[in-house]
Amino acid sequence: MSGKVAIVGGAGRVGSNAAYALQLGGVCDEIALVDVAADAAAGEALDLRHGRAAAGGPRVCAGGYEALRGSEVVVVTAGGRRQPDESRLQLIERNTTLFRHILTKLDEECGDSEAVLLVVTNPVDILTYVAATELGWPKARTIGLGTVLDTLRFRSLLAEKMKLDPTRVEGMILGEHGDSMVPIFSSLRYDGAPLSAAPGYSEEVVREAFESTRRAGADVIRLKGGAGYAVGLAVREVVGAILTDSHQTLPISTRHEEGEFAGVAFSLPTVVGRKGARSVADVDLTQEEHKALRQSAEVLRESITALGGGTPKAARDKERRP
Repeated sequence: MSGKVAIVGGAGRVGSNAAYALQLGGVCDEIALVDVAADAAAGEALDLRHGRAAAGGPRVCAGGYEALRGSEVVVVTAGGRRQPDESRLQLIERNTTLFRHILTKLDEECGDSEAVLLVVTNPVDILTYVAATELGWPKARTIGLGTVLDTLRFRSLLAEKMKLDPTRVEGMILGEHGDSMVPIFSSLRYDGAPLSAAPGYSEEVVREAFESTRRAGADVIRLKGGAGYAVGLAVREVVGAILTDSHQTLPISTRHEEGEFAGVAFSLPTVVGRKGARSVADVDLTQEEHKALRQSAEVLRESITALGGGTPKAARDKERRP
């Protein structure tokens, strides 16, 4: 294990669960928790340190934005929670102002480094687009969690319905982390073979698992106030791929600058390594899946347009000058 990970919003449910998942996963050697609730962040760090004799793992500390320095990965989880009847896209106005403040602090502390920014705050695709547009960092180093969590949920729920080992189910959800997410049914595998050959398979079961996945976020909010454990594990998947330079293919969110998805940030299968997003992997899509991805991109494009499209970093710097 190697590398420092900082979590902005580390005292919150998602941030603290991500820290715990990273501690148990052993993928880094230092975790810094940054939060406006300084005492709560210090308490979370202390609680994690108390368990090191059992779990081993990284050193843990808490601090202000100066604690971001030296980080290989900065995970941003800070932001308002989605309400039970609220879509992720309705969070745009509530979370963008806070997010821009975080970006300014992040650039001050890590702008001259090679840190990778991992956006987790919702709506993750919109905020990933804002970061990629306004922060001015290389495209590869500005990524979002995207549909990694949705993919984990889908594989887990599908395996549960089919009574299979979820760690051996392969498949992805792409597009928006939200209502227009796109399941890639054509790529489903179990132990490398088509899922259709596994016991308990039916198209109805697969679609039921996907519908459960699509409403999973709202269900968890209704039942317990918000997701924590699974999203923490999703963060660990991405951070682990970065720090180990594994070149793992994950459905992270990145800003797309060419082709039919230009002008949005959303999830495509992406090879992830030490410097962030390396390349988009080839994936065979049916015509229906391709059409659904175009529609998902359009949903996000409309929201980005309503937001004003973001402001390039050079323009923001000029605005801040006296």
